[in-house]
Amino acid sequence: MTLTDAGALVSLVDKNQPQSAGCRSTFATLSLPLVTPWPAFTEAMYLVYRVGGWPLQHNLWEYVEQGLLRLHPSTEAEQRRMRQLMEQYRDTPMDLADASLVATAEVLNLSRIFTLDSDFYVYRINNTGVFEVVP
Repeated sequence: MTLTDAGALVSLVDKNQPQSAGCRSTFATLSLPLVTPWPAFTEAMYLVYRVGGWPLQHNLWEYVEQGLLRLHPSTEAEQRRMRQLMEQYRDTPMDLADASLVATAEVLNLSRIFTLDSDFYVYRINNTGVFEVVP
């Protein structure tokens, strides 16, 4: 299982994205399924709609339907942790999607993240662990 961010998902389904080829190449090497929390999935759906409308949203849903992407529902404890993280990293700043990814990493004990966001070099898992950022 590999944690994944919205930007990587957008690049997987939109071949016109500059990082699409690299993300597709990396995707072939990842431990599947990909897992993402709802806030990151929502962000990806919004972004793909803006660049390609329903056809790209359909392609993203296909990843879910084929079992290649699993959506992680957050618990109340994870939601409290997201708030703490957003406050802790307010100078970065950390948005809700990124906070949900860090909280998911902590709960699922994941450190590898498929992302194009350099902030994951700054964020810490349980305040100490580092992310292995791919690609």
